[in-house]
Amino acid sequence: MFRTIRFHLDENVSNAIADGLRRRGIDVTTTPEQGLISVSDEEQVLFALTEGRVIFTQDADFLRLHQANVKHAGIVYCSQGSRSIGNIIRSLIMIWEWLDLDDMNSHVEFI
Repeated sequence: MFRTIRFHLDENVSNAIADGLRRRGIDVTTTPEQGLISVSDEEQVLFALTEGRVIFTQDADFLRLHQANVKHAGIVYCSQGSRSIGNIIRSLIMIWEWLDLDDMNSHVEFI
């Protein structure tokens, strides 16, 4: 079943990425907007799972949660400083265009 990806950006991600995705009509929430600043990574994952959102993060702790088999709706990871904001936005758009929420369920996509 096709279900469009909606993203949740953790607190380490630039607001410019959220703005760039929204300009393209992609549904995005951010940690600050949801009042989740300083909550644990597990709580971030639970929020995103409950909302059916794929987390975009530059925090490797989320990869450890995945390895520990913590249930999640999907994680997109990019190491800090490895890509420009424009490149990250283009990569997230490509994921949004080519994958659906079922594809991302408990999956990690690296950019």
